[in-house]
Amino acid sequence: MVQGILAPLQFAVFLISLMLVMRYLASGQGFYAATGSVLVKTVVLYIIMVTGAIWERDVFGRYLFAPTFFWEDLVSMLVLALHTTYLIALFSGAVDAERQMWLALAAYASYLVNATQFVMKLRAARLQEHLWAGAGVAGHPS
Repeated sequence: MVQGILAPLQFAVFLISLMLVMRYLASGQGFYAATGSVLVKTVVLYIIMVTGAIWERDVFGRYLFAPTFFWEDLVSMLVLALHTTYLIALFSGAVDAERQMWLALAAYASYLVNATQFVMKLRAARLQEHLWAGAGVAGHPS
């Protein structure tokens, strides 16, 4: 239930933030709006990762890297690493504003790969469920 709410919320935050980051890179305007949006996106990401790990433990008995979600979890670690690197770059001042925004875009590209993985897995599960229901597989909850 929580994932069903947070996933679309995270995607909406991502789209808004992506527009703000692109605006900043194109015009040099709106740094604080873009930065704030990346921070919000990162907080939502952390929340969805923690709740997802709890769900994975409840369903598969492990917080991460259950065989069913191994590749999704592996890419999720890259997504977390890039978002966290952005935070370090922002708060340390290690790189300038433009490079911070490029780092945010790299994090967003990895997020899109990860989101695509989960959507494909969800669609495959629903298709499998539909096929089972249509075939009248015994023991399948219709």
